[in-house]
Amino acid sequence: MKLSPLEFEKPLAELEKRIEELRNLSGKQKLGAEGDLQSLQKKLEEARREVYGNLTPWQRVQIVRHPQRPYLLDYLRLGATEVVELGGDRAYGDDHALIGGLATLGKHRVVYLGHQKGRDTKENLMRNFGCAHPEGYRKALRLMRLADRFRLPVVSFIDTPGAFPGVPSEERHIAEAIAVNIREMFNLRVPVVAIVIGEGGSGGALGIGVADRVLILENAYYSVISPEGCASILWKDRAFAPQAAEALRISARDLKDLGLVDEVIPEPEGGAHRDWETTVRGAVEKISQQLAELGRFSADALMEKRHARYRAMGSVLESSR
Repeated sequence: MKLSPLEFEKPLAELEKRIEELRNLSGKQKLGAEGDLQSLQKKLEEARREVYGNLTPWQRVQIVRHPQRPYLLDYLRLGATEVVELGGDRAYGDDHALIGGLATLGKHRVVYLGHQKGRDTKENLMRNFGCAHPEGYRKALRLMRLADRFRLPVVSFIDTPGAFPGVPSEERHIAEAIAVNIREMFNLRVPVVAIVIGEGGSGGALGIGVADRVLILENAYYSVISPEGCASILWKDRAFAPQAAEALRISARDLKDLGLVDEVIPEPEGGAHRDWETTVRGAVEKISQQLAELGRFSADALMEKRHARYRAMGSVLESSR
C-alpha cells in the first residue's frame, strides 16, 4: 500500500526516496554505495525518532485522520471471526455510518458497534463520512438491548468527527437518540468496552461510548468538539485549530492523565495506517483482557462501578477560604 505523507512527514519521505533511489542505482550499476546507504538509513531512523517522539496534538489529529488508517470493518476482517452484521432500527431505516452485529473477538462472543468511514468519494457518501443519523444510534440501542437479553458483552469502536448535524438528523431527533443511548448504557447488565480507534467527536462518540472500560489508540483523540469547531468559536477562525487541539487536551496521554480513559494502546511508529495487522492484533488483545477481567463481576457490581466511574469525572475540590 503506497502511503501519502502528511505535511510534517515530508522530510522523512524525501529521505526514504533518496535511500530507495540510491539502493536501486547501486544494485543496477554495482556502485558499492553501502556506506552511503547505511549513513542515510541512520539519518532516517534518527529523524523518525525525533518527529514521532515529539508529536504535537494537532499532528496526532492529522495522523488519526489519515485516509489509509484501518477502520472498523478492517478490525473485524483482521481480528474477528464469525462476524454477522445486523441492520436497521426497526423504525426508520438502516444507517451505514454506524454499524453493528455479532462477532467473536479472541475467545469472547460479543455484540460489536462502531462508526465506519469511507476511503473514496462514493464510499464516504454511503457512510456519510462516519457521521451517524438518529436511526444509527437507535440501531445501536436495539443491538445493545439484544446483548443484554442474551448476556453478551458489548464492544464499541469509536471513530467519528461527530453525529450528523444536518436538517434531516435534527428532524428525526438526533439529540434525543444520543441522550437515550447514554441513559440506557448505564443500565446494561453486561460488560461494555469502548475503544477509540480514530476520532472521538462529541455526542457522536458518547452515543456508544458509556462503558466500563474505555481504551484509546495512541494517536486517537476524544473530545467534546473538534479542534476546528473549537477554533471557530474561540478564535473565530478555523486556522487556529492547532492551538485549539493543544488547549483541549484531547490526546490519548492527556485523557489518561485526566482519568477519562483507562488504557492507551501503542501504535506502530508513524501511526496505525503503517501496520494494520500489528494495530488490530494489539487492540483485540487489550479488548479481550478487559472482557476477561470484567467477566468476573456480577451484573449489579458492573452497574455500580459504571455509575461511580462517571460520577467521579469532573469532580472538583472547593476551598473554604
